[in-house]
Amino acid sequence: MVIPAKLVATGLVLAGIINLLPVVGMAGAAWLRSLYGLEIRSVDLEILLRHRALLFGIVGALLLAAALRPGLRDVAMLVAGASMASFIVIALLVGGYGPAIRKVVIADIIGLLALVPAIVARLAPSHR
Repeated sequence: MVIPAKLVATGLVLAGIINLLPVVGMAGAAWLRSLYGLEIRSVDLEILLRHRALLFGIVGALLLAAALRPGLRDVAMLVAGASMASFIVIALLVGGYGPAIRKVVIADIIGLLALVPAIVARLAPSHR
């Protein structure tokens, strides 16, 4: 099965944008509060969440770069896929999360689905 290159690139861009959205959390506690719907009551938590926002920016930038540079696609899919899938699994295992985390779970599911064309293209026999 041949997956059109534009579909692969579009999926990577969509997943990249989803990963870039939390980057605004680097701007401080007010942005983190709006993203996750929780009060940031300690400096330690703010540091952790702001760093998390930065890491998402790195993953998002990698995905956008992979949309343009096929040589980056394997690592981008691995890193982004592991990040999004692990968040979904952790959220489901812990359970009882609120609406803000539910939005993140849904966004990560969409992000994973956006990677499917790139994964299928990579696994296609013609790619090997």
